[in-house]
Amino acid sequence: MTSSLLRPRGRTRTGATGAPGGAVTEGSTAPTRILDWRDPLVAALVRELGAGPVGASGSADAVGSADPARQIEFLHRAHTWISGAVRPVYSVQDERPVSEVLRRGRGSCSQRLAVLEAVARAYGVPTRVRGLLVDGSFWYPRFPRLRRIVPDQVLLAWPEFRLGSPAGASGAAASWLTVSELLGGLRPVAAEQGGGFTNAGPETLFEALSRTAIDWDAAPAVCPSTGPGAGPGAGAGAGAACELSAYVLTDLGHYASRDELFARHGQTLCGLARLMAEPVLGRRGAA
Repeated sequence: MTSSLLRPRGRTRTGATGAPGGAVTEGSTAPTRILDWRDPLVAALVRELGAGPVGASGSADAVGSADPARQIEFLHRAHTWISGAVRPVYSVQDERPVSEVLRRGRGSCSQRLAVLEAVARAYGVPTRVRGLLVDGSFWYPRFPRLRRIVPDQVLLAWPEFRLGSPAGASGAAASWLTVSELLGGLRPVAAEQGGGFTNAGPETLFEALSRTAIDWDAAPAVCPSTGPGAGPGAGAGAGAACELSAYVLTDLGHYASRDELFARHGQTLCGLARLMAEPVLGRRGAA
């Protein structure tokens, strides 16, 4: 059993409500209130990850970062750093700026994905997000004794990255990759480590991205130990994609930034619920 009582009111969440008129959402490298990559703390992280200096009006190492191979290597380094330096917690403040997440040294999967997006934009890689309404039962393994208050819908901002030169520029052709394709589907090591994501224990969705391809779209098999009816050993097999489409309630389409998505559809919890839950969940680590 999940609950709709904590959901924001006055929000209409229907499918594919991104760019108007069916236009393609291009994404951007610009900083936003959440993706505040010009903040000194974020800029210092970008330099630590091996990029050039972040200028006042431009991204880091703009010329070299147009090489897709370099972009992939940089974003893999960023994911590894974030996994080790930003402690996973159940924070419910999805609109928290990236600089504040870094100052606190802890964040939810959504917040840590935002950190990855911010450093990508600082490196010259455009990002956008796909809005997904995910069934709250997906998080039952995390809260086995609190199922009655788990939200019935969880709003997920799933990042996508455009590698190569910007659209219309000369050089490598631009292509959009989801974060799971970028981190879990482009290196042999991801297949070698294999295994599905169970959404239980210390590994979170953010960490799992580096070793299994998380797929929110239809595919032949479900994620081991996660999909409906899955049991011990179900779907086992190294290198298999972790297919989670059974949990997707609504595809809200693409947005140029997570800021736009949350402005349109709100966050998972209403303001009062976030105010009450954050002091506890914002410090509770995954276990």
